[in-house]
Amino acid sequence: MSTGSAAPKPGDPGVRTGRTAGPGRGGSRSGRLPRGGRLFRDGAPGGPVLRLFARWVRRPLLPAVRLWRRNIQLRIVAGTLLMSLGVVLLLGLVVIGQVRNGLLDAKERAAQSQAAGGFSAAQDKAATTPSAPGEQDGGRAGASVNWRSTLVEQLASGGQSAFNVVALSLDTGDTASRGVRASGEVDPITSIPAELRHTVAQGTGTFQKFTSIHYTSGKAPEAGLVIGKRLNDAEGTQYELYYLFPLTQEEDSLTLVKGTLATAGLFVVVLLGAIAWLMVRQVVTPVRMAAGIAERLSAGRLQERMKVTGEDDIARLGEAFNKMAQNLQLKIQQLEELSRMQRRFVSDVSHELRTPLTTVRMAADVIHEARVDFDPVTARSAELLGDQLDRFESLLSDLLEISRFDAGAAALEAEPIDLRQVVRRVIGGAEPLAERKGTRIVVVGDKQPVVAEADARRVERVLRNLVVNAVEHGEGKDVVVKLAAAGGAVAVAVRDYGVGLKPGEATRVFNRFWRADPARARTTGGTGLGLSIAVEDARLHGGWLQAWGEPGGGSQFRLTLPRTADEPLRGSPIPLEPEDSRRNREQAAAGRAQENARLASVPVQPVGDRPQLPVPPRLPAPPRATVDPTALPGSGSRVVARTPADGDGSGGGGGANRPVTAGDNGNAEREDRTRGR
Repeated sequence: MSTGSAAPKPGDPGVRTGRTAGPGRGGSRSGRLPRGGRLFRDGAPGGPVLRLFARWVRRPLLPAVRLWRRNIQLRIVAGTLLMSLGVVLLLGLVVIGQVRNGLLDAKERAAQSQAAGGFSAAQDKAATTPSAPGEQDGGRAGASVNWRSTLVEQLASGGQSAFNVVALSLDTGDTASRGVRASGEVDPITSIPAELRHTVAQGTGTFQKFTSIHYTSGKAPEAGLVIGKRLNDAEGTQYELYYLFPLTQEEDSLTLVKGTLATAGLFVVVLLGAIAWLMVRQVVTPVRMAAGIAERLSAGRLQERMKVTGEDDIARLGEAFNKMAQNLQLKIQQLEELSRMQRRFVSDVSHELRTPLTTVRMAADVIHEARVDFDPVTARSAELLGDQLDRFESLLSDLLEISRFDAGAAALEAEPIDLRQVVRRVIGGAEPLAERKGTRIVVVGDKQPVVAEADARRVERVLRNLVVNAVEHGEGKDVVVKLAAAGGAVAVAVRDYGVGLKPGEATRVFNRFWRADPARARTTGGTGLGLSIAVEDARLHGGWLQAWGEPGGGSQFRLTLPRTADEPLRGSPIPLEPEDSRRNREQAAAGRAQENARLASVPVQPVGDRPQLPVPPRLPAPPRATVDPTALPGSGSRVVARTPADGDGSGGGGGANRPVTAGDNGNAEREDRTRGR
């Protein structure tokens, strides 16, 4: 059989010849947005609406997103299901494509063979049928039509509903509708595409095309393959003969294959998801158990252990975890026992030293009272003995206080007090030392009451340590004590202008027995535990005791207490780094230089002959409030409004030592981070 063109599969718009191209190849993609196009560009009116809609849609999805982020088992199972579904879909598409191509190829070969036999039979019948002599043109045309009707009936009788036959006259104007013969109630006009008829009319070979077969009886159209050829009848008149092969059986077979693959694929995906869930559960369950036990261990329940079964990797992990927990419990118990023994030793030694110290004190008092009868060297020794006994008693008192803090036995006796009175008592006690050092103690911010619920004895002890240390290390310069209250907090800051603190020393200044300069003598007879006790007193109040300093620029210690004993602190009304620090002074000087440069760059406008307008007098700037009640936001940041009298300098400077929180309250660290460093 000669084939000049092959037919495309259903849905392909073109006509192909012979077997040169596979069925169903080709097609175009449409409906895309232009490259780089967007539905709503930035700045378009739809942008805010889309953002609001996205926020409204995202809000109910937050619990699912949180579950997705927290549940590793869900993520693994979902990933397994998605990958399995992708593999099944890809495999199904490949299998369906292969089955479809195989069915169509088989149908196409069978149809071409059947059509070739029909075309040969029609040609043989035309060659063996004699023409009637002496007939006119009209009679010859009628005989030709009758001959085609008989031919169509004979060819279609062997189909047994496997195919239908259509005979058409060539499309030559007036005779286009003449001689139309079709079997099986086929509508030849709509069933045979015009492109195929044009190709058959122009060529001499066999042509085919996949199309839809329509019926005049109202039967639903069905996909089919049409094969046609131009032949000559018994009178020598050319006509078109077409074979129409329905693809109903092939469609039914393909539908069965699709259903089978879909059912099997769904079953495989669900089975893989269940398998993944079970497998992951065996791994995730011990991990979750270990996480829960770790949380209970961190909460202090050191006896918790994992349940270990089997000998696999998870079992070895559980055994290692239990061994680690056991070692941690043993070490913590040893440390607790050692700490308990140390506290008991300090407490016992302090109590046991009370009796001999009392006896030595009595003897030293007798010697001290009789020192006027001694020679100068012995008299001086008696004075030194009395001074060192005083220091010894202070050291014992501090050790007892530290042991009470370590044992958790310290109690707070809070009552409303005015910190101004406490500051006055502290300054009055430090005046003799300040006079010997040539230091002047200045109080700032004592015009308004500074009231808080606190233990007066403990607050006074903290402030005494701060003021005495400031006088001792102030190098004879002024010491500024500043008070302030704002929101739910009160603060007292002690500022000195002495040697200051080196970088990193603010984190160690509250350690027990720590000195900034080990070679420096204690002129006031300190014990080295004052600041450690002060930090514990501040923590007992729920407050902060913090330090700042810079080398050669002095230091500042700030005590912040809540107004109410049980109220948590959110900030401090006094900044930890003073305004007269080196960095603040440099920043202020740079700001003034920029302002002067900006004013100098403004050109002077010529006045000319225009009269100058009178300049109104400059009004004085309104005074700023001492403290802004909104200075303590919930984030821990603070904005403190200060009067010019609250600072000694114009501000600025680059402190070499950053503000460091000595207490264990995390809010203080966040508070100090909000300031520029």
